[in-house]
Amino acid sequence: MNSAILGLLAETPIHPGAGRGMGVVDLPVAREAATDYPVLVGSSLKGALKDKAETINNETNQLDAAQRFGKPDQAGDLLVSDARLLLLPVRSLTASFRWVTCPHLIERYVRDLARAGFASRPEVPSVESGSVLAAGNGSMFLEERQFIISGEPATDLMDAIAPLVFHEETRNRLKSQIAILDNDDCAWFVRYGLAIQARNVLEAGTKKSQGLWYEETLPPDTVMHAIIMSRGDEVLRALDALFPENDSYLQAGGNETVGQGWFAVKVRRADDAGGPV
Repeated sequence: MNSAILGLLAETPIHPGAGRGMGVVDLPVAREAATDYPVLVGSSLKGALKDKAETINNETNQLDAAQRFGKPDQAGDLLVSDARLLLLPVRSLTASFRWVTCPHLIERYVRDLARAGFASRPEVPSVESGSVLAAGNGSMFLEERQFIISGEPATDLMDAIAPLVFHEETRNRLKSQIAILDNDDCAWFVRYGLAIQARNVLEAGTKKSQGLWYEETLPPDTVMHAIIMSRGDEVLRALDALFPENDSYLQAGGNETVGQGWFAVKVRRADDAGGPV
């Protein structure tokens, strides 16, 4: 079974919806039950990929969406995992923003690399509570919280994350902007650091409010990853057809009509990193 990793860089706010919320936020993002990490579930990602495949097949007859992604009475060739969080943009008082992550998120990425057959995998770093691995020295402020810079991220880790990012100029900023926190410190930003947007419905003519609600979204520049596997040997050819160089974008999640849900997609192949195990 061959495979590849999809790197998903958010170009716009992303709303992987979870239905109605029970708290202040009416429409929260989907989260994993045990960790509270935001997630784009595999069924949603597969549906978005199938929609794009259908468009390509209608225009060029290159990609049979039903064969690749299945239909109610037939399983498809491609197997799609959940898209997991890896880097979360967080406001910083000492920089424009920082990409926040933690050993647990990195560990899960490394485990996904192993499951996808990558021979070259980075070491998972260790960070103490209140410290951060980042470029520079002294202190770093993320939101209103202060962290002490205790070292820099390892080069092999940067080399493993960079192939997930589509744009070269964005990849070049990774080393200077990534911030690796302790798992518990990172969990605080994951739970409470996402954007909340107020939306409204106005009555025609009078413009009176007919319904105000609040939505939670992942910010632009969020980085996620997913595994694509195939029962056959054509997964990479299918992904090449889905994401040619001139159209490496995918819309997933809610609020498409207001410009949300757009990812820049980078396909990471096992042979780009030393070949499969």
